Amino acid sequence: MTSPNLPAELKAALDGKLRGFSRSDAASRSATISKAYRDGGNSGAIRSEADALAYALARMPATYAAVVASLNALVEIRPDFAPISLLDIGAGPGTATWAAAEVFLSLKDFTLLDANDALRALALDLARDSTRLGNIGYERGEARAALAKADAADLIVASYMIGEIGDAEQRALAELMWEKTADTLLIVEPGTPAGYARIIALRGQLIAIGAHVAAPCPHDGKCPLRPPDWCHFTQRLQRSRAHKQVKGAELPFEDEKFAYVALTRAAVARRPSRVLAQPAVSIEITAKLCTPAGLAVTKVPRRAKAEYAAARRWRWGDAVMEES
Repeated sequence: MTSPNLPAELKAALDGKLRGFSRSDAASRSATISKAYRDGGNSGAIRSEADALAYALARMPATYAAVVASLNALVEIRPDFAPISLLDIGAGPGTATWAAAEVFLSLKDFTLLDANDALRALALDLARDSTRLGNIGYERGEARAALAKADAADLIVASYMIGEIGDAEQRALAELMWEKTADTLLIVEPGTPAGYARIIALRGQLIAIGAHVAAPCPHDGKCPLRPPDWCHFTQRLQRSRAHKQVKGAELPFEDEKFAYVALTRAAVARRPSRVLAQPAVSIEITAKLCTPAGLAVTKVPRRAKAEYAAARRWRWGDAVMEES
């Protein structure tokens, strides 16, 4: 599995950009941008090189970790998937492109789309000396208009951007993304009830026109969860010193909550159950699973030694090939 932490090449490029950049200024800019996002804004809050760098420093590590975790789950289900071309929709500083390049060494063609000039400039700067991404293509434009002009790609990723557009635009963009998907489409959103709701809405829309779920769901049916519950996962990542300074954080790690769906053109032959929360461990292991048949609470007693030992290794988000 690919590490959730930023690759050395990207970290070095970011560190280079940060030389001489005030951490207090970055923290202030990051807080302003974060507030704009929470208030329903979008990347329009990022207007300058300094804004883009502050955003990247604060959010790139966690976004990267969530995309890598989602792609790792896809690879576990489809180990033979070897995409050649990537389309990164709403690419921002190129986070999802870096993640996909790390997970899939087969990727050769990288196309990024975004309307934000400052983020585009930062993405190109970060990738300039990369052995993998030195020749990326980054088209400027609103997501749907830019996507309409793009060629189809084996893998399309829309990471943390669906929530920036209205419901009607989300539906139109989803249909166009699927039209441009040669093989697999991955959508990643924040692990909030609202982020999950967006994922579920687009999941249902695309299944209705022929898509199949590869991950995380073990079926193409309706999500069995009911409010106030919602499907989301968490990925732990290490914080650098600069990351902690900008976030005003003391802990050396961060847990990013995210929701995702990976949709494919062809049905996956075997889809495992998915662990929906961290299992409880006592004299038995109790785990909430999404199974091909729906929601299930599985209990594995200690006396079933082999099954218990296997279930002790289950973690939130894991694929479980066989239920105990």
